[in-house]
Amino acid sequence: MPFNIPILLTWLRVALIPLVVGVFYLPTPWLPLADRNLAATLVFIVAAVTDWFDGFLARRWNQTSAFGAFLDPVADKLMVAGALLVLVQLGRVNAVIAFIIIGREIAISALREWMAQIGASKSVAVSSIGKIKTAAQMTAIPLLLFHDILLGLLDTHVWGERLVWIAAVLTVWSMFYYLRLAWPLIKEKAGNLD
Repeated sequence: MPFNIPILLTWLRVALIPLVVGVFYLPTPWLPLADRNLAATLVFIVAAVTDWFDGFLARRWNQTSAFGAFLDPVADKLMVAGALLVLVQLGRVNAVIAFIIIGREIAISALREWMAQIGASKSVAVSSIGKIKTAAQMTAIPLLLFHDILLGLLDTHVWGERLVWIAAVLTVWSMFYYLRLAWPLIKEKAGNLD
């Protein structure tokens, strides 16, 4: 397993995930709900920034590796799933929305793994719609974690809820986009099994 700054940042992101979840389990006398919301939001934002930064540094310093390529999306999926589960428990995200987003991540990860095994991973490389979906998710989640009025102007719950619905629609759209790209190979491989 290689060890460098980008992989260290990815491991940091993995380590931050339990903090986003765990802060909501602290006793109220230790940390009131508004402070928990703020703490979870800040930890999530730090984790999201490491996601961008580790990829940037890996490319810039030519420190990309197979292990980093594996660990980075796993950390991303865990971060989003952990935050969504907390938000469902807090009643800030509909369970169906969380299921759509988490289910898609599992399905597309499995598809990418299978495509890599047959040597066709470039067929399901990240698309612009996938990037827009990720941007919507990564904006919606901290807004929903914060769950308050920001700077006296922005109702973060309302905007977070809108963005998470947009993210869910883009999630389904991008899933069908990737499946459509992979479908000829799926049919070909299924035909070879006959």
